[in-house]
Amino acid sequence: MNKKFVAGAGAALFALALTAKDPVIMTVNGVDVPKSEFEYLYGKNSQQQLTQQPLDEYVEMFKLYKMKVEDAKAEGIDTLSSFRKEMEQYRRDLAAPYLADSVYLDKLLKETHDRASQEVDVSHIMLFKTQDPSQNAAKRQRMDSIRKALLGGADFAELAAKVSEDRGSNQRGGHMGYITAQQYPYSFEIAAYATPEGEISEMVESPVGYHIIKTGKRRAARGKIQAAHILKMAQGNDAEVNAKAKHQIDSIYDIVKNNPAEFSNLASLYSDDRGSARQGGMLPWFGPGEMVAEFDSVAFSMSDNTISEPFRTSFGWHIINRLASRPIPSAEEMKPGFLARVTNPQDERYALVRDNQTQRLASRHNAKLNSKVIEGLRGKIQANGLDSLFYVDYVQSAAANATLFTIDGKPTLVSELAKEMRNTLQSNPEAAEKIFDSNLDAFYNSRLVEAEINRLEKEEPDYRNLLHEYIDGSLLYEVSVKKIWDKAAKDTEGLKNYFESNRENYKWSVPHAKGYLVQASNDSIADAIKELASVTGRDSLVNTIRKQFGGKASIEKVLVEKGTNAMIDNLLFDGPETKPAKKAFTTFFMIDPRVITAPEEYSDVRGLVTSDYQNEFQSRWEDELRKKYPVKVNKKVLKSVKK
Repeated sequence: MNKKFVAGAGAALFALALTAKDPVIMTVNGVDVPKSEFEYLYGKNSQQQLTQQPLDEYVEMFKLYKMKVEDAKAEGIDTLSSFRKEMEQYRRDLAAPYLADSVYLDKLLKETHDRASQEVDVSHIMLFKTQDPSQNAAKRQRMDSIRKALLGGADFAELAAKVSEDRGSNQRGGHMGYITAQQYPYSFEIAAYATPEGEISEMVESPVGYHIIKTGKRRAARGKIQAAHILKMAQGNDAEVNAKAKHQIDSIYDIVKNNPAEFSNLASLYSDDRGSARQGGMLPWFGPGEMVAEFDSVAFSMSDNTISEPFRTSFGWHIINRLASRPIPSAEEMKPGFLARVTNPQDERYALVRDNQTQRLASRHNAKLNSKVIEGLRGKIQANGLDSLFYVDYVQSAAANATLFTIDGKPTLVSELAKEMRNTLQSNPEAAEKIFDSNLDAFYNSRLVEAEINRLEKEEPDYRNLLHEYIDGSLLYEVSVKKIWDKAAKDTEGLKNYFESNRENYKWSVPHAKGYLVQASNDSIADAIKELASVTGRDSLVNTIRKQFGGKASIEKVLVEKGTNAMIDNLLFDGPETKPAKKAFTTFFMIDPRVITAPEEYSDVRGLVTSDYQNEFQSRWEDELRKKYPVKVNKKVLKSVKK
């Protein structure tokens, strides 16, 4: 077992305890192999065979397998940074299903699906966040004042038009139209669905800004629509531009009304939405709230396979061809996309899922945050922000040795977090505290996850066996490449000598043609190539002809048996008349043509020679391994293996 994948100081004690439950079946080079691992691999091997391999045969194969793994470690393959990185990634990927809380995720999924079954009419006033914490604080105060004015009777639409920074809705009095789940940030979605009809929400902070929401009516979700459209642009209030666009859209509508089949062609030719025009006006599937309100209203009022009359939006004049519709997906259908969202750090629910995981793992591993130390850290940050002196204190001074938290009784020091954060500077105390809290949460979670993965390897046989199979298999592959496959394939002199010493093993039952097959565009080109070949060395012949004649000729070095190429059969084996394989050419011939009944050189049977040569390397290597690595089999345990 590779020690870098076994966690902590208690590993040796654990190994002693494990022996009673999972006896050692053999020891290879001093490394114990538990019975469970052997049985797992033996069972897997048996499932892949038509007939089960006898146990004694498998034992010998397994010994060699483990010896090769030990040899890979002796070569230092397991210490390479690239190898360690790949194994660590696999270790975490393999642990992912064990780390997930399916009950909690299903709860979030049900919540999302329940909301997705209903649409809510929403208006909002929004102020965008900035990179400046002091400006954001001022914006929050301003939103508090706006909300007080609304509660005091101020008109929502008038205030939205005056102060909202959302250009998509402010000119409509903040009206966004009907929305559904997963269209907007999670915090916005929660507030929209939680605010009763006609009432004003608390101020909502989303990743992009600050919102005050007013809700309207609710209705059953309408699913999604597939549609195409034609647009004639007429933005703004220019009467002349509007009249021209209206005339153009009316003319197009007169055509499609009488001949709907022309819609796609007309969209390609005349729509000002060039992105969709290239697709015949086709838009991606869309749901409520994903298009401007007027477009949304018309599209969802139509039936499938119908074309709308021209109508106006802030972009101009449209005609819609509604093609298809589909209801909201079931929770099970929604699940893959939902899981992809909530496991993306950009989604607000990612932190919820992580915090849930932290709570579960903290309980399992008896983890405790040192609240006194953490409050001291926050006090420093509240006074000075995250500056260079903060990191001097908590990386280099005595304060760096304070315990930040414990997991399974093992302390993690303040310095470990500070070192990870040391490039993060923020002078604003409020923003700095948020950064610190976020880093602390992520750091604490990562250490808990590491503790849980270590537990899985110790206590979950399925996880442990899959992990070790992958690690050992990767080591075996890398050492085989190094000691056999590459070593043999690159040994040109050795391959030549091996071929010469074993010529009798490489015979053909059918004669082969050897030489250079040329196809040419006409007889003149063919004659020129023949003349060039008479004065050109064979090492450069192919490249010279390809470079000089380009697309007028084709040349390839060939070694083919009789009956596999019609042109060569015609030239050398009295085959019937045929034409060049490439249509652009009219004639073909061979340079240095000859018929051989046995390979002339190792390159004539390179694949076979290389394979046999590798087998010889393999045999020598295995003999060396048997001498190099001692193996002790516990025959009593072996007899108890399930067959």
